[in-house]
Amino acid sequence: MAREAGPDRPPFTLGVEEEYLLIDPDTRDLVRDPPPDLIADCGAGPAGQVMPEFLQAQIEIGTTVCKTVAEVRADLAALRRTVVTAAAQHGLRVIAASTHPFASWHQQRHTRRERYDRINIEYQATARRLLVCGMHVHVGIDDDALRIDLMNQFSYFLPHLLALSTSSPFWEAEDTGLKSYRITVFDALPRSGLPPTLASWHEHQRLIAQLVGAGAIEDGTKLWWDMRPSARFPTLEMRVTDVCTRLDDAVTIAALVQSVTHMLWRLRTENRQFRIYPPVLVAENRWRAMRYGIDEGLIDFGAGVVKPMAVLIDELIAMISTDAEALGCRAEVERARAIVGAGTSAHRQLAAWRAARAAGADNREALDSVVDMLIAETTVGIDPPPDHG
Repeated sequence: MAREAGPDRPPFTLGVEEEYLLIDPDTRDLVRDPPPDLIADCGAGPAGQVMPEFLQAQIEIGTTVCKTVAEVRADLAALRRTVVTAAAQHGLRVIAASTHPFASWHQQRHTRRERYDRINIEYQATARRLLVCGMHVHVGIDDDALRIDLMNQFSYFLPHLLALSTSSPFWEAEDTGLKSYRITVFDALPRSGLPPTLASWHEHQRLIAQLVGAGAIEDGTKLWWDMRPSARFPTLEMRVTDVCTRLDDAVTIAALVQSVTHMLWRLRTENRQFRIYPPVLVAENRWRAMRYGIDEGLIDFGAGVVKPMAVLIDELIAMISTDAEALGCRAEVERARAIVGAGTSAHRQLAAWRAARAAGADNREALDSVVDMLIAETTVGIDPPPDHG
């Protein structure tokens, strides 16, 4: 059971956002002009939780404010089911992956909304290339200063989360050699990447005020760091991960984010804190996670060596086991070992592509088989399964 919030304890509530891609089942390509009433049709499910994204081929969902990881699972399953069912009614399919295996960003159209029009004008090709999807996890921290303190310490763990979530090995029909190509696309935007180490909430606010005052940004929502204090909610928002194809993987990521945040808060109550490493070191692990995913390990800066991901995850689970127990999500946290053992979506995509090529398929036919695999895996765990007709 999750522990009740006390007067000095943050709520540690959860909210999860995921972005999906809309697929034409005949061509396996993206749908450039989805039906205008698709979003409205999703309203038959959880009202107001399904939204358009920057590109018309994308669709975004957001859970309600959840008290537990179990509630996140139920809400995510309901939202995936809602979107998949509504898309099927229009003859379309849905995939949860951070890049499409072969679609071209040049052929996409952005959603005509004032905010998206401004982004398109301001960022030009760097915005139009954003044919990438992500997963964001919000943790309720209702103290401004505490959000900054925890963000500074949490940065160390962002590469671990990215490695466990990778789902973007392909870009425009090419095996990129990276497990998360999405990161390279998003990093082209300004104010992206690892968050800076900030001295206080006031420094964070001054930074935003300087950028707004200079006309560089309209508000704090244009800080696109891998983790940030949300500009809209009293939350700390983790943004580094690829979207997970399997629901179970997404739930594990949410559980890890909540438990690590709780652990860092617990250390603070014990007059301790996790060591804050120089950003250049954390950035090295971020690169390793982007390039290799879980395959080649990350640097343990205390030991000064690269450790296998299985060892690092065992150490992380031991570090946060008390917190996961208190939050009621120990099983979901421990499932991170299964991800390391079986691989991420990126591994399964590459395996499907290689198997098809070995069986005699050409590159496009092999990539079609990857899309088919993604369509099937996106629906696992959203019982009852959708009716594709």
